[in-house]
Amino acid sequence: MKLPAKHMNYVSDHTLFIAELKAKNPGIEEGQRAGRALLWDKPPVSLDEQNRQMASAVKQQAYVYQNKN
Repeated sequence: MKLPAKHMNYVSDHTLFIAELKAKNPGIEEGQRAGRALLWDKPPVSLDEQNRQMASAVKQQAYVYQNKN
């Protein structure tokens, strides 16, 4: 679907907000990258380490909220 010429230069309110936010805080993207690296970008784990972690895991009971009576 091709848009009419009058809609080709449309910029949404959200896009304008993000552009204004980035203009006010130029370091915001660097902070996002640092946060992502802290929480998500992890180095690969070796197979030996994976096996050690799996062997040391504590088994969870079937229904976690039930007491062991």
